Amino acid sequence: MGCRPVKETVWTHRIAVTRFRNGSLRRIATHNASRSDILNRMMRVLAILLLTTVPGLAWEAKLGRICELTYDGVNASVRVTFDPAIPEYSIAITSQRSWPNDPIFAMRFDGPRGNTISTNRQVISPDGGTVTVTDSGFGNVLNGLEFNQTATALLGDQAVTVPLDDAAPAVRAFRACASGLNA
Repeated sequence: MGCRPVKETVWTHRIAVTRFRNGSLRRIATHNASRSDILNRMMRVLAILLLTTVPGLAWEAKLGRICELTYDGVNASVRVTFDPAIPEYSIAITSQRSWPNDPIFAMRFDGPRGNTISTNRQVISPDGGTVTVTDSGFGNVLNGLEFNQTATALLGDQAVTVPLDDAAPAVRAFRACASGLNA
């Protein structure tokens, strides 16, 4: 009487092994992966690693009691908020470098509806990494973010540019939130 397998054949490493009822094991096949198989597996692993480790470089609207529009990028992060209880808008731009202490802060929007706006009411965080501007109206800022390709924050000799490629849908959601349409 021959030996019959207990359950199934198991691939370990590159060898298929069948375990029999009497406890014996038998190698029944080897798997020689082709170069294309190996490349496909490596590309899948690489894609998974990239998707799980690279920060999202997209604009995002967070709707709630305080409306928020955020961007986390390589050069800077941007946070625009609207608090209807005050009511007040703010924009905070955090850079990898410290912002210089300069009397005029400007934002330049480059694209089809380009514009440059400036103020002397900016506040620099104690660590120097974030510059914040607040105001009761932000129409020019929101138009600049929604309808252009880049926004550049300018303070002293420092210029930080962020892309606006996918900002428009998030800006529209932020506007709806700020006008109370998200309720």
